Amino acid sequence: MKKGVFEIRDDFYLNGKPFKIISGAVHYFRIVPEYWRDRLEKLKAMGANTVETYVPWNMHEPQKGKFVFEGMLDISRFILLAQELGLYVIVRPSPYICAEWEFGGLPAWLLKEDGMRLRGCYEPFLEAVREYYSVLFPILVPLQIHHGGPVILMQVENEYGYYGDDTRYMETMKQLMLDNGAEVPLVTSDGPMDESLSCGRLSGVLPTGNFGSKTEERFEVLKKYTEGGPLMCTEFWVGWFDHWGNGGHMRGNLEESTKDLDKMLEMGHVNIYMFEGGTNFGFMNGSNYYDELTPDVTSYDYDAVLTEAGDFTVKYEKYREVIGKYTQLPQVTFSTDIKKKDYGALKVQEKVSLFRVLDDLSTPVSNTFPIPMEKLDQSYGYILYRSALEREQNLEKIRLWGANDRANIFVDQKPLITLYDRELLKEAEVKADFESGALLDILVENMGRVNFGPLMESQRKGIAGCVQLNGHMHYNWEMYTLPFNNLEKLDFSKGYEEGTPGFYKFVFEVEEAGDTFLDFGGWGKGCAFLNGFNLGRFWEIGPQKRLYIPAPLLKKGRNEIILFETDGKTAPEISLKAEPDIG
Repeated sequence: MKKGVFEIRDDFYLNGKPFKIISGAVHYFRIVPEYWRDRLEKLKAMGANTVETYVPWNMHEPQKGKFVFEGMLDISRFILLAQELGLYVIVRPSPYICAEWEFGGLPAWLLKEDGMRLRGCYEPFLEAVREYYSVLFPILVPLQIHHGGPVILMQVENEYGYYGDDTRYMETMKQLMLDNGAEVPLVTSDGPMDESLSCGRLSGVLPTGNFGSKTEERFEVLKKYTEGGPLMCTEFWVGWFDHWGNGGHMRGNLEESTKDLDKMLEMGHVNIYMFEGGTNFGFMNGSNYYDELTPDVTSYDYDAVLTEAGDFTVKYEKYREVIGKYTQLPQVTFSTDIKKKDYGALKVQEKVSLFRVLDDLSTPVSNTFPIPMEKLDQSYGYILYRSALEREQNLEKIRLWGANDRANIFVDQKPLITLYDRELLKEAEVKADFESGALLDILVENMGRVNFGPLMESQRKGIAGCVQLNGHMHYNWEMYTLPFNNLEKLDFSKGYEEGTPGFYKFVFEVEEAGDTFLDFGGWGKGCAFLNGFNLGRFWEIGPQKRLYIPAPLLKKGRNEIILFETDGKTAPEISLKAEPDIG
């Protein structure tokens, strides 16, 4: 590979010549690897010369000291593929990525430690980052342009000016990158306001802006901080993300964003966020919390330039026309044959209640007090708290202290009440009569840790405080961690009760694999698994009504889908459609 030089002076310079960055965001970890080439070919065909990606720490180090860089997480393969296609790469290896991703990409195991402080000069946090970087950077270093790779820029932290003003922390992050072999120029990215640019700036690092409108106005503010350097929008927001219950799929203003893109390329440089959004597979959606919890849906379509499934949009054509004013558009042959398939309706084949298979899926931990997920070395999914009601004569009031995010509560394995978000902050009135020794079960769902703002530090899931019954604290619990990474242990012969959380199995045959979309109409709330792969969450409140299934996840012959549903709201079937429906 031929070595090169990338520099920041009054502009960006590649091997001594001015270089206009026309980039699009593609997150390798939100797309099956079999489709990386397709998405990157389409990016190149639009006229882009660069691809940008975040690096999700929580995926690469799912357990402390255990690292994963294979399959969907093979970042080296993704970067080298971009190079093969003639694209340069911007890498954002911040420990924090935001990205509407679970906990902003921070690993949940950080919260196992009492008193953990994030994104500041707090030694246990910094030490965890050091250990992560000592494994990540040996992968990234040889991929830099100075070593013959395509990586031309790296970013220090991410939108730090929105979060805090610990400049010593930012200097530490920068030095960590340098100490681990970062040689390409470094940038920061912040909101285009004086306050955030001032809080997030770093000596010797180019500040860039993140915004989706008013390009001239935003660049004028940014110009005050670049010390004569180039102007770049590192996140040109072309759409927005959806959260459950938001009333409909969010869409950007195409006419305005097309004008903004034109102005951006006239004045400086751009990274389009997102070129393709992809999917929050598994339990990886993030959440926001302002007045209430707003967990993001499984689709990260973002109203991006390509759809979640990689389809062209009107936006693609409009942007390609604009980009064609600033560079010669290449001829690209798309090499991946992608079909969409309707596999029809699938009937429920087998079903079993969660309560019947608890001991197959989890070994309970006993404690006087309820313990949150993180203290039990669990990061994602559900956790069930169980205790016997031996002294209580009845139940009239219940309150869960320090609980996140949603709790389905059962007495004698019958539904009592479901509490969500702010309902968990107060005492609930209930009515339950039972015989002494009846079981109280509390199934708590982690709906996605907050990925932005000060509430990140209070994102322990499950129950971190206590359970109060009729005014007194109730002790002695058994806790079942349910990350659902072992569903092969399910025994569907163990029995089923209507109205309780349960698992539902569907089987179908595939002759030719095609992209398809799981329609969960008639089902309440839960998550779906295809051949053991966690497709993500569903919820009847929408806006998303179908889950994306990329063809490479299907096998020729027999395929198996398992739905887990928490609210006792089910239908006799699901269907696999050829078209998406994200609201």
